[in-house]
Amino acid sequence: MHSISKAEKKAVNALAIKKYRQSEEQFVVEGVKPVEELLIHAPQKVEKVYLTPQANFDRALVPAHVALLEVSEKDLKGISNLKSPQGVLAVAQFLEISPKTKGLTLVLDNIQDPGNLGTIIRSAEWFGVKEIICSKETVDVYNPKVVQAAMGSIFRVAINYVDLKAYLETSSLPIYGALLEGENVYTADLNAEGILIMGNEGKGITPEIITCITHPVTIPKMGEGESLNVSIASAVLLSEFARRTSL
Repeated sequence: MHSISKAEKKAVNALAIKKYRQSEEQFVVEGVKPVEELLIHAPQKVEKVYLTPQANFDRALVPAHVALLEVSEKDLKGISNLKSPQGVLAVAQFLEISPKTKGLTLVLDNIQDPGNLGTIIRSAEWFGVKEIICSKETVDVYNPKVVQAAMGSIFRVAINYVDLKAYLETSSLPIYGALLEGENVYTADLNAEGILIMGNEGKGITPEIITCITHPVTIPKMGEGESLNVSIASAVLLSEFARRTSL
């Protein structure tokens, strides 16, 4: 059984911090399902897999070049970001960004909550989105909570961080933006080739990005709630785009 040294523990724990992830170009993936998805879709990026003897994990997925290290539950807990570790943790290199493909592109403007970003990525994949463009202020996709919430979707959806204003100003596609005063999304004309912008949890889309929107849309309110969580609103809008443009 492998015993995790203090230096090794420090190195893995440091990857919970953005500046260390960026300097090392590495991140952590935890849980049976996310690690298995990583090994299936990006095995060349995996450096180490730590697992406990009790972990219900398919060891056959681990390629020969990857260090497979069996550790105690105590040692795994020492490098885990979870309150209740799931028995397996991987250290991987940053993913390569795939070239843009056709279809709807989701743009995220200053999303701050890691759980929201992970859930949005997961929903985006479900509804067929192949690319997500994030503002530079959006939470890091390699944040452990984002990786956990995405449940493997970050390995199949291209995610890039750019200067949003410059990106949008050079696009010739219709640009949809989620705004309270927008057109009802259920009656608006929706194009399969386009851009959909979702804004910050509390402040919405920033003013300079609003000026780039050519087609403001909204989800009509039918009850008394004040607002929708951005991850829920994203799923609702992506569902309608998928339904209408795939008919």
